[in-house]
Amino acid sequence: MHVPKDLLYSKEHEWVKKEENGHILVGITEYAQKELGDIVFVELPETEDELSAGDSFGSVESVKTVSELYAPVGGKVTKINDSLEDSPELVNESPYEKAWMIEMSVNESDFDGLLDADAYEKLISENA
Repeated sequence: MHVPKDLLYSKEHEWVKKEENGHILVGITEYAQKELGDIVFVELPETEDELSAGDSFGSVESVKTVSELYAPVGGKVTKINDSLEDSPELVNESPYEKAWMIEMSVNESDFDGLLDADAYEKLISENA
């Protein structure tokens, strides 16, 4: 299972990538997309939506189930990945590159509750 070392992770299987502009990108992990199976629909929030850490910001629907997406940190949605509307399969094909879901402006103090790659690998190994 690929767990990029340069990302942070939530216990709900979202990843966080810090961008140079001070914003973050959020998506779901390879582990999460494998558990869900083939993704057929992605529902994302509106830009400008304000989220608190733990808030649901959308959902992913697979052939097996629908799963909520949770904000790993609080902040404002500044951009959504429109390409997922027409190509939800990108979540399965490229969970860390092409399938980012939202960009957010955030408060750095919220990062305290996130896991580094080693801690996330331990978490998913305990679930296996």
